[in-house]
Amino acid sequence: MNKKLFVLLVVLMSLSLIGIIFVQSYFINRSLENERQQFSLSVKRALSFVSKQIEDYEYRNYRDKIQSYLYNNKEPDSSAVQRLVVAFEDDDNDQTIIHRNIILEERFKIPSLFFEIDADSTDFSKYTNERITEVYKKSSLDKGSFERVSQIREIDDMEDEAKSFLYRETFKDFISSVDYPLYKRISPELIKVFIEKNLKNEGIEIDFEYAIYDNDLSTKIRTENFEKSLNTYGVPVFLDNNNESSYDLLVDFPGRNKFLISTILWMIILSIIFTSVIIIAYSSAIYQLIKQRQISQIKTDFINNMTHEFKTPIATINLALDSIRNPKIIDDKEKVLRYLGMIKDENKRMHAQVENVLRISKLEKNELNISKERLKLHDLIEDAVTHVQLIIEDRKGYIKLHLNADKSSVLANETHFTNVIVNILDNAIKYSDGAPKIDVYTENVANNILLKISDKGNGMSKQVQKRVFEKFYREHTGNVHNVKGHGLGLAYVKQIVDDHQGYISVESEKGKGSTFTVRLPLIS
Repeated sequence: MNKKLFVLLVVLMSLSLIGIIFVQSYFINRSLENERQQFSLSVKRALSFVSKQIEDYEYRNYRDKIQSYLYNNKEPDSSAVQRLVVAFEDDDNDQTIIHRNIILEERFKIPSLFFEIDADSTDFSKYTNERITEVYKKSSLDKGSFERVSQIREIDDMEDEAKSFLYRETFKDFISSVDYPLYKRISPELIKVFIEKNLKNEGIEIDFEYAIYDNDLSTKIRTENFEKSLNTYGVPVFLDNNNESSYDLLVDFPGRNKFLISTILWMIILSIIFTSVIIIAYSSAIYQLIKQRQISQIKTDFINNMTHEFKTPIATINLALDSIRNPKIIDDKEKVLRYLGMIKDENKRMHAQVENVLRISKLEKNELNISKERLKLHDLIEDAVTHVQLIIEDRKGYIKLHLNADKSSVLANETHFTNVIVNILDNAIKYSDGAPKIDVYTENVANNILLKISDKGNGMSKQVQKRVFEKFYREHTGNVHNVKGHGLGLAYVKQIVDDHQGYISVESEKGKGSTFTVRLPLIS
């Protein structure tokens, strides 16, 4: 895939994912805001019902106390009469209909002790309604006589609605004119019952705190933990005849936010689950794309490196074969043997490279049988050094051994672990532009032995250090192939060390060399 197209696809997919997350967040916020508004409306509606219930409760108490007193009282202190007379002429039936509505107001003085206020007495009124409907012959009225056809007479208290209105108005005027303690008008427990019932009717069943304030000053009617906050709602209570009041019922919901979130919790959970699935799938897809791209690039580099490394041996073998076929050389036994030796060496070199690939493959599939035995690590180090000693001397370098470990017995495979040390030494030689300068150290740490191989070569960057043990990985050097290899040596080293229950790491600085550290468990 073209690099620009790959980057474009990643950018578009990322923007789409960010857009999905943003849209999800937006709708969740909108839903939460709608729930918050609905909650506020429900609370305000419930509190308005509470205010009305408080007023009705107080009025019923007033009416119940007053009614028995008024109707048992024999003589009013004063009375007043209001009359309404309506006459209707019915010519077709020769009738005149006269309706009289008489309202009698009787005033009584009731001792104030009855209401526990500081006054001698209080005036209250009782209303009686008398309705008379009389039907006369119209012709008899014209002649000056009163011939009554029928009469309907009703005497009772005023209509319930009118009576209730008058009593309620009277009560409001009375209660606003006296200094009646608030805690005697209604109990805190009853207010709590009213609030709970009306909130439940609105579908709100959470804990709350409440208080009644008088001109922003707290009264005795309040819960212990009430505090004003952003979640406090209020409604006026004990309204007078002008629908005004200095009292406010305030209700606070400490757990409002949790309650609101719980109403859309299923939506949040599903959104998180689905979004997480999308993110995981997206991340996995991107990872696989990048991994496949890296593998493709690594394979390409591997093929190029292998081709480059096979090209020289093949060319050398061809030249050697052509030389042997030359009539002038074929009779020269010394030269023929020399060319045959070159062919054998180059063939061994290609065979070793193929073996490296096969060994890594078998290690990953756990098909490589590695038998271990008790060995001295110092002996393996000395054996490995002999493999590269001639190359070191040819390049005018040195290998210094500092075998300071008192104990060096390990459980290891002689061939493979020798190859591990040779590979590390070979890397130190290859990545030294000048004469290789290598120091080998051993030391005992607890129940382990540490093997450190330090060089003063080219070193490597932090990024390269993180990936140096990956299969096929080689540091990019452009098109310059001054260091031969195919990125399998150190991958093989790590596989073998891991199989020996060991640990390998590298410390390096660009231009100052590298130190490979191998830790192996000792055996007694």
